[in-house]
Amino acid sequence: MPAKTVKTIITTLVLTTAFAGLLWGTLAEGTEYYMHVDEVMAEPEAWYGKNLQVHGYVVDGSRLRKPDTLDYRFQVESNGQVIDAEYTGIVPDTFQDGSEVVISGQLGPHGFTVAPNGVMAKCPSKYEPKPTLGSSASSK
Repeated sequence: MPAKTVKTIITTLVLTTAFAGLLWGTLAEGTEYYMHVDEVMAEPEAWYGKNLQVHGYVVDGSRLRKPDTLDYRFQVESNGQVIDAEYTGIVPDTFQDGSEVVISGQLGPHGFTVAPNGVMAKCPSKYEPKPTLGSSASSK
């Protein structure tokens, strides 16, 4: 092979390897898995320290707030599996017992530590379609 072809191949390999390494390193840091509580709790040790978004429902009576602080402790459940969570910050108005939530943060041996601004509570009644007139009115 001519020297020019060898140099071109080596340069292409080096640049491709560098680009792939940079891409891998960047994506690995920002990866965040979206899962339900029961999926995470099936094998919790596998998820320790990873960035997660966990979907579930706030367990009735589990929301506790330390007096004079913004520290919250609560439980989130899905399909009978429960995860303990702790959060420091302002929670949405829709964050109530039984509300559907997605929490972002990391799981550890002592529960789920929610990241700042990591509580997203859904309000299903706001998004349900309004009742319509009976079908007899629309067929006339």
